[in-house]
Amino acid sequence: MTAGPLEEFESARPRVFALAYRMLGEAAEAEDVVQEAYLRWEKSEPVGTPPAWLTRVVTNLCLNRLTSARARRERYTGPWLPEPVVSEPGPAETAEQRDSLRYGVLVLLERLTPAERAAFVLREGFDYSHREIADILGVTEANARQLYRRAREHVGEPRKRFEASADERRGIVERFLAATLDGDLPALERLLTEDVVAWSDGGGKVGAGRRPILGRAKVLRFLTGLGGHPRARAAEFTVEVVNGEPALLVFEAGALIAVMVPELRDGRCAEIRTVLNPDKLAFAAAQLAARQGKSG
Repeated sequence: MTAGPLEEFESARPRVFALAYRMLGEAAEAEDVVQEAYLRWEKSEPVGTPPAWLTRVVTNLCLNRLTSARARRERYTGPWLPEPVVSEPGPAETAEQRDSLRYGVLVLLERLTPAERAAFVLREGFDYSHREIADILGVTEANARQLYRRAREHVGEPRKRFEASADERRGIVERFLAATLDGDLPALERLLTEDVVAWSDGGGKVGAGRRPILGRAKVLRFLTGLGGHPRARAAEFTVEVVNGEPALLVFEAGALIAVMVPELRDGRCAEIRTVLNPDKLAFAAAQLAARQGKSG
């Protein structure tokens, strides 16, 4: 294969990974899809419009995988949460494109059929027209519009985001961490909405709650129990940008053991989603290791 097509694919790789990740909610699976797309690209005849060709191939590969993924997730032990990705949205992205990466939105996309999810992601995350989406999915434009409309109905109108600077959002998460570790109940109470919900995804690999914890009083008890646990005292905590929003990363002996993603509403935590399943932390851990290697 000549250097030209290879370089062309590599330049498109971040975009097609972003598409596959939003479609699947699994970073490792998204990487597999990108690799499979590359193999097809390598064997294909010269492509006239590479972005359109790659979008169609990646979308359809994801549609095939989502069908089997739904069955796997129905058998999953406890709540299923997407794999977290350590990343920040690009400065040129629109608000809708940034929102399509947010962790809470990826959770809501689990309500959709594969075709609805594709229509939503292509429209919201990549600004494709309904006609272009119809061409990618092999349906009529009317059907593409209907898929998108149903997706919006199932996902619901997004709750009003807490519009604040990145520093302000990070500061709230840092105060949340400090209050949890200090067992500061009044401070924690001020940082939680009354209807806050906490979810934990251990996937049966590590200890985690198999049902959501509902309401401020119960979540307070849960958090103070976590903060007072001897393992918490020995752990290292950092605040990183995960799926475009500040989140807590927990390390034990240098290994990433948890990612806690608070969803902020009106300056308080409305949802707290914690990924503990080590299989789902591998991609984020590799990202951090690669970043550390570059800085070293």
